[in-house]
Amino acid sequence: MANTKSAMKATRVHAKKTARNKPVRSYAKTAVTKARDLIDEKDLDAAAAAVKEASSALDKAAKKGVIHPNNAARRKSRLTKSLNTAQKAKDAPAQ
Repeated sequence: MANTKSAMKATRVHAKKTARNKPVRSYAKTAVTKARDLIDEKDLDAAAAAVKEASSALDKAAKKGVIHPNNAARRKSRLTKSLNTAQKAKDAPAQ
């Protein structure tokens, strides 16, 4: 338990920030998971739309300061790379 007034206030502030950031972080994580699942299922049309939605969610989270901008960029890059790899595998002729 906090012993000083400043520590008690810091605890209150932290709780408020956590409550405000949690839904944004949760939505971004859900969007990324949904996109990954669609890529794994080879449903590439729906996956492309899901990747676009996930990118938007990550950008919004970064803009609000919920996640670091480089974190958002890294996740978007990985998603896009996996989608592109899946599309190339689909388009490549079977040998």
